[in-house]
Amino acid sequence: MTTASTAERPMLLTKRRIWIIFGALIAGMLLSSLDQTIVSTAMPTIVGQLGGVEHQVWLTTAYLLATTIVMPVYGKFGDVLGRRNLFLIAIALFTVASVGCAFAGDFTQLIVFRAMQGLGGGGLMILSQAIIADIVPASERGKYLGPLGAIFGLSAVGGPLLGGFFVDHLTWQWAFYINIPVGIAAFAIAWFALRLPSKKATQPIDILGVILLSAFTTCLIFFTDFGGDKTDHGWAAPETWMFGAGMIVAAILFVIVEARAKDPVIPLALFKNRTFVNATLIGLTLGLGMFSAIGFIPTFLQMSSGTSAAASGLLMLPMMAGLIGTSIISGIAITRTGRYKLFPIVGTLLTAAAMVAMTTLTADTPIWLICVFLFVFGAGLGLIMQVVVLVAQNSVNPSMVGTATSTNNYFREVGASLGVAVFGTIFTTRLSENLTTVFTNAGASASDAAAATSTLDPQTLSQLPDSVRDGIVTAYADALAPVFWYLLPFIGLAFLLSLFLKQIPLSDVAGLVARGEAIGGEEAERLEADERSGAGIGSSAAAESSPSRVDDRR
Repeated sequence: MTTASTAERPMLLTKRRIWIIFGALIAGMLLSSLDQTIVSTAMPTIVGQLGGVEHQVWLTTAYLLATTIVMPVYGKFGDVLGRRNLFLIAIALFTVASVGCAFAGDFTQLIVFRAMQGLGGGGLMILSQAIIADIVPASERGKYLGPLGAIFGLSAVGGPLLGGFFVDHLTWQWAFYINIPVGIAAFAIAWFALRLPSKKATQPIDILGVILLSAFTTCLIFFTDFGGDKTDHGWAAPETWMFGAGMIVAAILFVIVEARAKDPVIPLALFKNRTFVNATLIGLTLGLGMFSAIGFIPTFLQMSSGTSAAASGLLMLPMMAGLIGTSIISGIAITRTGRYKLFPIVGTLLTAAAMVAMTTLTADTPIWLICVFLFVFGAGLGLIMQVVVLVAQNSVNPSMVGTATSTNNYFREVGASLGVAVFGTIFTTRLSENLTTVFTNAGASASDAAAATSTLDPQTLSQLPDSVRDGIVTAYADALAPVFWYLLPFIGLAFLLSLFLKQIPLSDVAGLVARGEAIGGEEAERLEADERSGAGIGSSAAAESSPSRVDDRR
């Protein structure tokens, strides 16, 4: 339960105010999305120079794990305390962690600071989606996908170019240096432009629930990572099953605590909502397949296709073009018709078709054909990702929009973390074995082959003899392409869930207005016009007398 702060005048949610707030959200999204595309392009060089090829899955898993853990926290605390200060904290944490990544002295330090980045990145993702639900009705939210698509398009173009330029002409550290000015600018914009009502908690914060949820998520990821790591742990290792036992215990205790908590971090009542559960399960299964593919395709393109860092990043543009295009088209269509069920169905079919095609990837596959596969893959994702979040938000009471948003995203990220951990381990294990065989066949000893495998990067690859280089290219292709077969069943499950997704009317009232925390629509426009013309004193006084109106956070 929360109470809104009292102040001098109510918040007027005019069209101008909505776009100003939206501009602040775009600044935060640019920070997060630009980082992901830059780092993905620079990944092979980073892991090669820091000697972490066999452990590169941890660089992605650490970020996703941290993001996953904090999502429910940001969502719930945003509902309870307001979202402005949390959004500023997320930007600051992401920026400071970027400094740590840039100055990391070894692979372990880099993993730690990437996890810290995830703590901020999780907030940027959840709070942005929740704030949009606060200020824009579900029935009109599709029209705002255009500017968001432009931001992701800018990141898709600028990120690979910057990442490739840094790797080819400067150092990989610049992939993180760039976040510092962008982060400072995003913080400044949000500080001055992001005006939202503040709140105070009236119920005890569910700290124990947060701790148990974090413990469950951590044990889950370590259980799958350790089980898939045959070299150091494996499924027979006692430490693997200790994490498995911890996962089960944490899950049981979490359910018990949430059932008794006065204001639980994830209310169990959410799971009685069939529409919400269906949308969340679609996100979970999509995360299993989607992030596994996205996380390792740049590495495949850069190493298997023999392209430069910049070129491998640019080869991801077809996927982003497909994703952005179908996101915008589906958003506009949903705004006009109010119907959404068809889009996840078509999206899962397109995604599955693209994955089947990618199982045929070899070192000889033409670049243009890979681009076609990626375009179809992105087009499928664009029809699903935004829609399931919209459905989850629309299916709950406006007072729980942040919690619903974060819970939906949490389970998608759980799927993503599992996918990257399990399928990333399959990929890296096969890759290490293949590369070791290549170097051994070239005359290297077992120890030299292992050392060469752990420090291999694109620059080293280009200096090797043709026969060895061809063997390495084939090793990457043979390691990654079969992994897509393992991902297909999850996309098939997402398709079946989409068939049963219930079509319900989209709300035509923004979250802040529905909760009585703002005035919207024509009344807000009239009050602002009155204030500007000098007649706002009487209007404001009348507005203050209404218990449903609340002030801006100043």
